[in-house]
Amino acid sequence: MPKTSLAERMSRLEQQKARLAEQEAKIKTDERKQHTRRLIEAGTLIDKAGLLDLEQQALYGALLSLAKDVHDEKQITAWAAAGKKTLDREAKAAAATRQLLTVTFAAALPTEFSTRLRGARLRWNKFLQHWEGMADYEAVAALAAEHDGELRRIAPQAGSDGEDVPDRVRGPKPGRS
Repeated sequence: MPKTSLAERMSRLEQQKARLAEQEAKIKTDERKQHTRRLIEAGTLIDKAGLLDLEQQALYGALLSLAKDVHDEKQITAWAAAGKKTLDREAKAAAATRQLLTVTFAAALPTEFSTRLRGARLRWNKFLQHWEGMADYEAVAALAAEHDGELRRIAPQAGSDGEDVPDRVRGPKPGRS
């Protein structure tokens, strides 16, 4: 085995050091992103609970009173059960109003309007050149009307051979009810 020079060994060590620094930076970035996501989730839950309109001091006081019971396993179990029950009920109610929809627009859309469509639970299908998703019909109909879009409801029906066949229903034209 040929002997490596001191300079080659130093170069390899420097490369290893750089790789380790890069990995450490990636780990720190991932941790920061996870922390940010958790803070956003907590803010969303505070909003869902109707506490967002409290003054800053009142909200902080309420959270401090909750923190007193954070080590009480029975209390945490009760909170978890109540939260799960409410979240499940809200999810079921939201799912009941969602339908499979497609929206087609004749012209390109402004970026901020595309963001609003994404907020309504739609995504852009590059292949079919339309917006699609499980969304609330009334909310999407209002959005489609803003830019003269054609809204279609995709509802499965039993076909003659027993397969589901999409039934396309044209949404309301803008200016008509």
